[in-house]
Amino acid sequence: MANTPQQVPVSVDAQIAPPGGWRNPGKVRVPPLQAHELSLPARIGIRLVNRIGKLEASNLFMMLLRNFRLFRAWLGFAARLMPYGEIARRETELIILRVGWNCRCRYEWGQHVDIGLRTSITEEDVRNVPLGAQSTYFEPKILALMQACDEFHTDRMISTSTWSALENFYDTRKLLEVVMLIGHYEMLAGVLNSTGIPLDDKLETVIARADIHRP
Repeated sequence: MANTPQQVPVSVDAQIAPPGGWRNPGKVRVPPLQAHELSLPARIGIRLVNRIGKLEASNLFMMLLRNFRLFRAWLGFAARLMPYGEIARRETELIILRVGWNCRCRYEWGQHVDIGLRTSITEEDVRNVPLGAQSTYFEPKILALMQACDEFHTDRMISTSTWSALENFYDTRKLLEVVMLIGHYEMLAGVLNSTGIPLDDKLETVIARADIHRP
């Protein structure tokens, strides 16, 4: 189902949220750089990364640019997982959304509601992510991925039974990608929650207008 711009926006307070709400330190601890603080090549680079990745993550990138050495190394690794991973894009986006939900990371959730709806998933998919492995909507492969996300989050290990379920769908190479994808976005969620950076304004509109807030 596509986004419907004519839909009445849902206010932030009424939007779907995990138990306990989204994590927030109460202030922006590491603010994004402002455009005037960047060189022209850096500004052009941010635009290219957003365009190639088909995302709007200026606040994230401008915050991470405060440590350019780490930003440069991280960007290459992250791109190997999304958007250039080897597992199906729908599976990638649903994993990231489940991780964002588990970590109560609104920035990660909002980014990938937007990216996912534009690339590979439906609003019905998003509405079922909060149900995880208890969803009656998802197929067995996605249910196994949801369970893997939950176990990684709570136990820091995927159980034997869940690993066996995943082996029905992935070879060893792609299983490693699944685990690295989950772990990477767990790490990133912690960074985003801890720094307190706000979701980009354009994405606030996307989330507010998306038909994902119904129970």
